[in-house]
Amino acid sequence: MIKKVLVSGIIGTVVYYLLGWLVYGFLFPERTNGEESMLFIFLGCLFYAFIFAYIFCKLVPKTNFKSGFISGLILGGLLALSMYFFYNLSGEFNIVSILEELIIGSMMTAFMNGAITYVISKTNDA
Repeated sequence: MIKKVLVSGIIGTVVYYLLGWLVYGFLFPERTNGEESMLFIFLGCLFYAFIFAYIFCKLVPKTNFKSGFISGLILGGLLALSMYFFYNLSGEFNIVSILEELIIGSMMTAFMNGAITYVISKTNDA
């Protein structure tokens, strides 16, 4: 199980980091302020991916890309909404911003979880 967690967590980190680069670097650059620390972003991706790698290895061991993608879509959406409301310090209710965060968070987490569960399904414990 340790091998599966490590390998899937690393793959999930790379997928999530690259998706973040694509989404926030090219598709929605206005959602950043340009002063982000790449180290902290990478560490955030690392720990986020390892949470899901552990969950899917330990608690839901029979998975595939599709089940991971769907779970990631749901969990990513819930986490994105949670973080949006935690960090929305102004208290403004902007439906467009909420929907953007919901879609971005859901899709990024879905693809990351799909990659994690695919790796888990293909990795043999030695």
